Amino acid sequence: MLRWRLLVAATIIAPLAGLLVADSRWHGGRPGIWLAPLAVLLAVAAVGEVLALLRHKGLRPAAWSTYAGTLLVVAAGLVPVVQGAGEAGSRADATSLLAWPLAAVALAAVLAFAGEMIRYRAPGAAVVHVALAVFTVVYIGVPLTFLVALRVWHGNRWGLLALVSAIFVTKMADTGAYACGRLFGRHKMTPVLSPKKTIEGGLGGLVTAWLSACLFFYWVVPQVQGADAARPTWWGCLVYGVGLGVAGALGDLSESLLKRDMECKDSSAWLPGLGGVLDVLDSLLVAGPVAYLCWAAGVVGPG
Repeated sequence: MLRWRLLVAATIIAPLAGLLVADSRWHGGRPGIWLAPLAVLLAVAAVGEVLALLRHKGLRPAAWSTYAGTLLVVAAGLVPVVQGAGEAGSRADATSLLAWPLAAVALAAVLAFAGEMIRYRAPGAAVVHVALAVFTVVYIGVPLTFLVALRVWHGNRWGLLALVSAIFVTKMADTGAYACGRLFGRHKMTPVLSPKKTIEGGLGGLVTAWLSACLFFYWVVPQVQGADAARPTWWGCLVYGVGLGVAGALGDLSESLLKRDMECKDSSAWLPGLGGVLDVLDSLLVAGPVAYLCWAAGVVGPG
């Protein structure tokens, strides 16, 4: 199992690294343009997995309106990318980046109602299906827009570092929690919801997240931006690391709740050792908004 995890992780990291390099060098004044298709593909795959999980319990929100609503929100988040909001290193306004996605969420809710109106035949399930469609849009589409906004937030100079920092710290926290749980885990964190998670593993993940934040901002950033690059205070690294560590763990447990309630082991099986796209994205779906708030508030970054 560990061998498959490492192999599949490598096949994911390699092309992602290539896209990040391409987006940093050949974006044509539109930072994030290379990553936009990836955001769309992830949204489609993740929505498909959520709908598949729901079908295990006979819950079937209108698929077309759920896909359309989610893609509408993600597309709205990509508007600043198309407009070149981060061109020439300019710092985009934090609130304006989320105005389009907010409007798109409202339209997605209307689409959810429309999907059930079209196929309505008898009372009993329409309201539940509308709620599930909106839930899917909010669960998948909205967090992805925060990750996109991280890329655009500080333009080409800091935007890519903001996005990479969120992914790096969150996934290192996952790795630290897994390793510490395997080595030192004794006390179950959530025995019913996720039996393999331990308190020791969770604490190890938080420490790893903090150390990873320090490593990123005190070593990686100076390597990229130069020795005089702005660095957060020690407490900024602590808040960022622990914040993303807690958020990532909640994201993991949120997907565990969804799978447990639908009585499924994995969201899908096309990534051997890891499960599906949702199993890879789960921690980032909650950590992304937290990372965005930290950057927007000046906890980390150039301020």
